[in-house]
Amino acid sequence: MSAQVSVTAAARLHLGFLDMNGGLGRKFGGIGLALDSPATKISLKYAPTNSASGQETERARRLLAVTQEILAPSRHFHLTVHQAIPAHSGLGSGTQLALAIAAALRSLENLPLNSAADAAMLSRGARSGLGAGLFEQGGFVVDGGRGASTLTPPVISRTSFPSDWRVILVHDPAAIGLHDSEEKQAFAALAPLSPTASGEICRLVLMKLMPALAEKEFAPFGAALTRIQEIVGDYFSSAQKNSRYTSKRVESLIMRMGELGAAGLGQTSWGPTGFAFTESETSARIILEQITEEVRSLGLTTTLHHGLNTGAKIHQHYAQIA
Repeated sequence: MSAQVSVTAAARLHLGFLDMNGGLGRKFGGIGLALDSPATKISLKYAPTNSASGQETERARRLLAVTQEILAPSRHFHLTVHQAIPAHSGLGSGTQLALAIAAALRSLENLPLNSAADAAMLSRGARSGLGAGLFEQGGFVVDGGRGASTLTPPVISRTSFPSDWRVILVHDPAAIGLHDSEEKQAFAALAPLSPTASGEICRLVLMKLMPALAEKEFAPFGAALTRIQEIVGDYFSSAQKNSRYTSKRVESLIMRMGELGAAGLGQTSWGPTGFAFTESETSARIILEQITEEVRSLGLTTTLHHGLNTGAKIHQHYAQIA
């Protein structure tokens, strides 16, 4: 029996929903990408009572309690959150923390890993299966949306992300994305997306974005993603002060990067984090150098990333007996 399990789970970009109409019997669907950073890092070990320390302790304690009660009711654990993806920034912090805790407990208890079931158990798969799919596999994932009896939307495609391509993230420390009750209210207030718009998104994904990704053709990938983000951004704009972006400052900088040669422009989830893709690290660094003054004057920060083509890292640590 292992004495402790550690899990590292990467951030993800939610790059857009496929079908907010639901007329075919399924709703939502989505595309997403695992990133090299930031990441959530936790460790879990047996303890006399449930407890948590480190970052995000209140949220971590709640998630641990639910997981322990369902998967190991006769056991107790101490959870340490060594590092956490920034909350409410559009990078999947809540889902990755939840799945990391569940995976660690399953590993300690020698239970089979099941991220899709864990997402449903911890109420993290209501609209998207991207978090569970990316936790297990990394890469670029498409989920098939929610049907009448769906627990967690299924992953229907997983593609490795080209190692040369880069992602520039734009962060606004003064803004925060919708979450919890505000997010639920926003979804409830939205009318169904038109079949025409949903059809355009699905066609772009199937006949432009995914083939371009498979053949490592950057220009059509970027063009398809930008158009998808325009449609999705317009749909959600009523919940974002009539804007495609939660942060107007982020939008301004993203548009500027597009003028400088970046492509695949948009906002992950509810933001406020924005993204722009480049075909190489060299081109990304040239763009970052050109926008240095604008980043400073707008009060923003930027970070450079690559896609992560592996799932969460789970390590078992065994006690040494003298």
